[in-house]
Amino acid sequence: MATTEVFFSPKGGCTEAVVGELGKARTNVVVQAYSFTSAPIAKALVDAHKRGVKVQVILDKGQRTQNYSSADFLAHAGIPTFIDAKHAIAHNKVMVIDGVTILTGSFNFTTAAEKSNAENLLVIHDPSLAAKYAENWKEHLAHSEGYAGR
Repeated sequence: MATTEVFFSPKGGCTEAVVGELGKARTNVVVQAYSFTSAPIAKALVDAHKRGVKVQVILDKGQRTQNYSSADFLAHAGIPTFIDAKHAIAHNKVMVIDGVTILTGSFNFTTAAEKSNAENLLVIHDPSLAAKYAENWKEHLAHSEGYAGR
């Protein structure tokens, strides 16, 4: 049976929810992010990677040049990181964890999204829906470029 949790910001626990779900990851995590500057979320991804979880990240092309992007941190930690430059904006904010859990909503993986913005995050536990999100992730990976960091 599918279950859903919802979180709101500012200061509504979105970052904590993402970090908590990443802490439960056992096999794989795929990420699509438009803006990614959250140190706690980046650290949780690296921690999962260090536990042996296969982590892969696709980011918007703006993350190549953004001053505080987590793209470099992830790439330098050995996490395969890609840039989706095909679209005007790669605006997805999605994580799929272990083929079961989807994290999505307007919530960017940023400090501003947690502390200042009005955002929402859905945590959905549904393998069939997760498969659809994972398939879409693969479609974007097919046209993305590897990113080694600066």
